[in-house]
Amino acid sequence: MRILVIEDDETLRTAVHSTLRTAGFAVDSVGDLAPADEALFVNGYDCAVFDRLLPGGDALDYVERKRAEGWAVPVLFLTALGDPDQRVAGLRRGGDDYLEKPFVIAEMVARVRSLCRRGRIAPPPVLRAGDLELDTGRHEVRRGGVLLSLTRTEFAVVRCLLENAGRPVARKELMKAGWDINADPTSNVLDVLLTGLRRKLLTPPLITTVPKAGYRIG
Repeated sequence: MRILVIEDDETLRTAVHSTLRTAGFAVDSVGDLAPADEALFVNGYDCAVFDRLLPGGDALDYVERKRAEGWAVPVLFLTALGDPDQRVAGLRRGGDDYLEKPFVIAEMVARVRSLCRRGRIAPPPVLRAGDLELDTGRHEVRRGGVLLSLTRTEFAVVRCLLENAGRPVARKELMKAGWDINADPTSNVLDVLLTGLRRKLLTPPLITTVPKAGYRIG
């Protein structure tokens, strides 16, 4: 699940980003509405976490405009504006949940997870290519019935490949699946991961390189 965090307080933004990453989410974080708009244009998200008052304006106005355009990503507002009228306005004008500062970080994670479940179309419980199976519910990968030990990033890359089984997936898409918006697509982190992943997935090889197109599984 991929989360966008929009918070101008760098200390809080870093803490929220780190906590959500530790909880297993892919996270992009920005400090204002303009970079948020760019991120939302480029990437798909399961939830967006907005601070209300940002240098570029009130995020409530921004979300209300996006909702009018048909934008449906669940939104959690984090704000010091906690009186009842403000909470009602936040929910009425496009927010899905509202958490007053200061907040318990574990509660924020639970609310984000709940919004992701509410907003997502459930994927197939098991993705397959040949004798490779990825169980999205149990977070397990098996080859020929043998349970494989994969890291969180390896799991995310395999899932992305299996969701597109039979066709090549561009390098930048695999980078987005396993890392975050700041990952350098020209670095060798994906190459290193794929080398180890091919070894872990056993034989015969399942992941193939498609010149000028990306990588394909199956």
